[in-house]
Amino acid sequence: MARSIVIGAGMVGLATAWHLQEHGVDVTVVDRSGVAAGSSWGNAGWLTPGKTIPLADPSLWTYGPRALMDPDAALHVPFRVDAGLWAFLARFASHGTHRAWDRTMAKLTPIDKIALEAFDELTAGGVDAWTREGPFVIGFTEEPHSKGFLREIEGVIRHGQDVPFERLDNPRELAPQLSDRVTVAYRLDGQRFIEPGPYVQALADSVVARGGDLRTGLEVRSIGSASPLPTVVLANGEQLSAESVVIATGAWMPHLARPLGVKVRVQAGRGYSFTVDTDEPARHPVYLPFQRIACTPYQGRFRIAGTMEFRRPDEPLQPRRIQAIINQARTLLTGVNLDERFDEWVGSRPVTPDGLPLVGATRAPGVYVAGGHGMWGVVLGPATGKLLAERIVTGRTDPAIAPFDPLR
Repeated sequence: MARSIVIGAGMVGLATAWHLQEHGVDVTVVDRSGVAAGSSWGNAGWLTPGKTIPLADPSLWTYGPRALMDPDAALHVPFRVDAGLWAFLARFASHGTHRAWDRTMAKLTPIDKIALEAFDELTAGGVDAWTREGPFVIGFTEEPHSKGFLREIEGVIRHGQDVPFERLDNPRELAPQLSDRVTVAYRLDGQRFIEPGPYVQALADSVVARGGDLRTGLEVRSIGSASPLPTVVLANGEQLSAESVVIATGAWMPHLARPLGVKVRVQAGRGYSFTVDTDEPARHPVYLPFQRIACTPYQGRFRIAGTMEFRRPDEPLQPRRIQAIINQARTLLTGVNLDERFDEWVGSRPVTPDGLPLVGATRAPGVYVAGGHGMWGVVLGPATGKLLAERIVTGRTDPAIAPFDPLR
């Protein structure tokens, strides 16, 4: 039986492991911390291919400079001497044009279209976790603030996705958590959401139940070729060999992938979240695009997530970023106890300069990468895992992941 080692127990890594098992591959998953210990745990859990779009757009040129001077802005870049970070930001900003947005959106659309059915396949295969339909409630304090959202949705539709949305007369019928300051609102249908931590744990349980080996608390030092097979060298000196190795370590990917020819920079774009109690039960996700705040029902509470903070992935949580989300949300939400917060969290999302993931073979025979999804690792994780597993086993590259060549 063929064997594979998957490094990383987040959504992308575990989905790849699960689909390798579908092809009859014996799988070992290793992670330095545990299941969903990176950006998979505390995110908003949105399965929204209709919002899985390029991160850089023309608004970056007006919003970005203002954000740098606003301590409550969703975008945060620390003022420090970091040549690599500033070089990344320059390349990222260079993609903030209409032409670049369309070019990137065209490359994301094929995998966006199969994202939800990939979740259905996991459910049919025994993954014991739910996905739930929206609607998603999108709110604005004034009409001009909605223009960017409408432009994005129209762009997604223009590229071939079906994204039903309509204006709401009274958004508080669906989302009583919205205050009276929200005067313009839409409902977005055809999308889903999950509770990400429990979902990824259920996926891990399924991998193990199907015969996979899940080993946590193991840090990978390097990947070499001491034998005819790719060899994973652990920090404790142990070596693991298999016919294939998959690096799915999110924002930490460069440590292992760069020596293998993956030169595209992966920058940690850190997101923050916390959960709160609400006076009325939260039934539907809520999005405040102008403030870039995403809210989701989560285990009887309301998870509030936001911020794109460009720091190193292992830096500690910055309480000021939590406060920035609170300051933005306080007048837009009502019946929400922002002063008693649970599960304050920061997670490092892997962002690439061109907004495209890194999925495919490295220069080292038998070694692959799966990551660089930015904010979209959860929604695109199962489809990524399915198509990469097919590439590993058959050698065929599906057109949906061809633009994500990690050696580009």
